[in-house]
Parts: sequence; structure tokens; C-alpha cells
Amino acid sequence: MGTQVTHKLQILVGLCILICIGDTMLKEGLAAQESQIVFTSKRNGNYEIYVMDANGKSIKRLTHHPMADGQAVWSPDGTRIAFASDRNEGNIQIFIMDSNGGNPTRLTDGVWDRYPAWSPDGRKIAFSGYPEKLNPEIFVIDTDGKNLTRLTNQIGLDTTPSWSPDGQRIAFMSRRGGDDDIFVMDADGGNQTRITRNLDLSGNPSWSPDGQRIAFDAFEDKNFEIYVVDPDGKNLDRLTNNLVHDQAPAWSPDGRKIAFEKWEVVPFPHIAIHLMTSDGKHLKRLTNLPNHNHYHPDWTDSSWRAVSPKGNHITIWGRVKKISSRFR
Repeated sequence: MGTQVTHKLQILVGLCILICIGDTMLKEGLAAQESQIVFTSKRNGNYEIYVMDANGKSIKRLTHHPMADGQAVWSPDGTRIAFASDRNEGNIQIFIMDSNGGNPTRLTDGVWDRYPAWSPDGRKIAFSGYPEKLNPEIFVIDTDGKNLTRLTNQIGLDTTPSWSPDGQRIAFMSRRGGDDDIFVMDADGGNQTRITRNLDLSGNPSWSPDGQRIAFDAFEDKNFEIYVVDPDGKNLDRLTNNLVHDQAPAWSPDGRKIAFEKWEVVPFPHIAIHLMTSDGKHLKRLTNLPNHNHYHPDWTDSSWRAVSPKGNHITIWGRVKKISSRFR
């Protein structure tokens, strides 16, 4: 009897090891195939939206319009992209298009609507807009263009919103009081709280996928550098320390890496998309056209999205089911 139990235990342990190995292989393989970064570039003479693999390869142009398109962000399911454009009579407004660039549809009707940010459930978009051509404020709107709601109402600029992964809070930059700082508020606009102090020109917050950290850029030592901080303002850490500007951080869906804009001076001044691990190490350049600027990276990776119930880790069986469905 003891031998049978031991044999069964060995089989069980072996299966667990195989599942763990398979889980890791699937994770890495799918991530390599499906992880993509959307960004803005003027490499073809006009500000347009492009997408590339997370290794910087397979760059594809998504928009083709004589007016400027930019500030693109993926929907949570990776099927759509929201972006800002002045293609509507020169007014900057928020648009939504398919992930391949098709079916662009105008969402807002303001005069200076920018910096869209999807809610985690994909039903709403927060953005920065100018009410009555005054200070920019944070608004939220349904993705069908209904239920426009103003969340902030302050003297001073409020902009660059970023949703927490649970959809309960929004981080944003505010100039109220004369300084640019990162604030956090409830998703309905309540409990607006400043979380950064003593840093100049803080902006572009980006909430980590686990909700534990907020990355942002701030002007320090005569350059913009990238920092991370807890949502309550504690545990501030500086990730970059370069002689050029590092700005606009964007977390990878697994929270292990951060893409960002890096200013470079060789062979002449330009902006490139770079990648680093979430601790600020292992810097890698993704875009390699030194005569063009590249802006505002944002990630998507459908291989990391939950097939299992919300809030649980993705199971290997969920990924196997996802793969098999492609061949039906």
C-alpha cells in the first residue's frame, strides 16, 4: 500500500512540474507573439499612430490622415485603440478605432480633448478637456459617447489620467496651487489627494497592473526622470538617472517592464522609445530612426489577459483553450 501511495505521489509531483514548465513556456511564447506597443511618430512626415512588437520589430502604421494623430492607448481587451486627433476641423478630440486602424470614430466634441485612458472594464474613457475654453479638467465618458461627466473643477491644469486596475481610482497630474503634482481620486471624482511633493513638474502617471505602484516623470537635476510611488504617496523611488529627458512611462501588462520616451543627442537630438525592467535596469532601445521622434508608448498583451474568473491568475488550461480556439 505504501509503495502505491508513493508512486501516485511521484506521478502527481511530476504532473505539477510539467504543468509549471508548460505554464512558463506558454507565458513566454505567447507574450513574445502577442505583446505589442502602440506609439506616435512623424517618420512619414505627419504625426501618425504605429504599432510594433515589444522587441521593437514588425513596425506597422495604423493611421493615414493629413491631420495629426497621437496619444494612442489600447483598450483592455486589445481590440480597440483610443487616440487624440485634430482631424475634425482642427479641434483636438478623442477618437476610437479598431486595433488594425480601421473604423475610426469620433468620441468627444470638445475643442481640446486629449490624453484618453480606458477604464479597466473597457466601458469608459477618462480624458483631459477644456470646459468653456478655461483650464483643462478631467472628464469621463462612455465609449458610445454618452454620459459625459466632469470629475475635476479646480483653478489650474488637470490632465493625463490613469485608471487603477480595479477601476476604483484615477491618478492624474494637477497644477493646482502652482506646482505640477500627481493626485489620486475616486473614479467619481471624490477624495482628490496629492501624493507627490518636492518634485518639479510631475506628470504622466501610469498605474502598475497590480495596483501597487504608480510610475510618473518629474523634472529633477535639470532633466525629466522616471519615478515610482505607492498610491498613498509613500515609498518614492527614482528609476532613471540620465543626462537627457526620460518621460511618459507605460507598464507592461505583466508589470515586469516599463516602456518610455528617452531623449537622445547622438547623432543629433531626437526621442526614441526605450524599455527597462521595473526596477530601472536593463535598458533597451526599441525604435531606431535617429532622424525622427517617437512618443507616448502604450502596451497590450492578450496572452496575459484573464481567461479564468476576474481577480484570479490565468491558468494554463485557460491559455490552452485560448490557443485551441484560434484553429476552429
